[in-house]
Amino acid sequence: MIATGLGPHPGSDARAYDEALRVVFAELGEPGGHGAVRGLPYLPQLTGRGPAADPVGRTLAVVADLGADLQPAGWRLVGGSRSLSGVDHRRARSLLAQDLDALEAQAQGWAGDVKVQVTGPWTLAARVERPRGDKVLADHGARRDLAEALAEGVASHIADLRRRLPGFAALVVQVDEPALPDVLGAKVPTASGFGKHRAIDLPEASAALGDVIGAITAAGAEPWVRSATPGMPWDLVSGAGARGLMGDPDALGADGHEAFAGALEDGRVVVLGVVPPAEPAGPAVAPVERALRWLDMVGLDPGEVGDRLGVSPAAGIGDSAWAPRALGMAMAAARSLS
Repeated sequence: MIATGLGPHPGSDARAYDEALRVVFAELGEPGGHGAVRGLPYLPQLTGRGPAADPVGRTLAVVADLGADLQPAGWRLVGGSRSLSGVDHRRARSLLAQDLDALEAQAQGWAGDVKVQVTGPWTLAARVERPRGDKVLADHGARRDLAEALAEGVASHIADLRRRLPGFAALVVQVDEPALPDVLGAKVPTASGFGKHRAIDLPEASAALGDVIGAITAAGAEPWVRSATPGMPWDLVSGAGARGLMGDPDALGADGHEAFAGALEDGRVVVLGVVPPAEPAGPAVAPVERALRWLDMVGLDPGEVGDRLGVSPAAGIGDSAWAPRALGMAMAAARSLS
């Protein structure tokens, strides 16, 4: 059984980042093995540092060869060269390098697996503007270029991680696609706010996501895709080559439950977001109970899924005092399930 987190942590400075890393490795520092509990540490994201450290800014720091700057409406591409980047994009790259330095120092001697997170090509296209305005989503060529740059950048990111952490067992890349259902359902607003962008065809959606997933696989890492948005097309995600699916069981819907169960039966990984990301205000169902209820609903036994099932918080951790408890709960649930 696997225990991990999603990435976002509270905090806004280097000291908070070091503490987040310490907590991640302290609570998830159990490499495990086949059939055992497997703690999966990850690279935290301190979104309190501003847009340069949020999921989109962090991913733009990874994307190859494209410059960006920050506008009142959000991130915007500025052309085909990083030399044209604004100060916020340069800050995003600097923060990523600092975070990787901290990970390298914290993970000395770590022989287990490690996970990093990137925003997927469709959520990126729905949230980043073209140089001339409106979202990348509005332009077929821009969508293609962004997906290709993301694929190339993630491959380089993986190579950098392997140089920094030569002793870890395996690398997982979590591809976050919360906006994909809106992209496919023509629900992404235009810049004016009076209209919606046209729906993307399923073959194009699958191809772009598949390019990124394929680049992750070719670089020797394991691609997992996460979303907690209702209506997520999990069959499309599986068809694009994802080796792991991550989501909140309460948001899956009938098709999602079937896709997650099928993934486990096919030998792929499923991570259920059953741990509260913040301290509950009142009584709450225990994470292990939520996971067992889901397994019972889809007709699977914990002993049958073995080390392919994982648990995580349902969302990013919102309070530094809760972080060790949340990750500790994930480990405790994984031990109980195993």
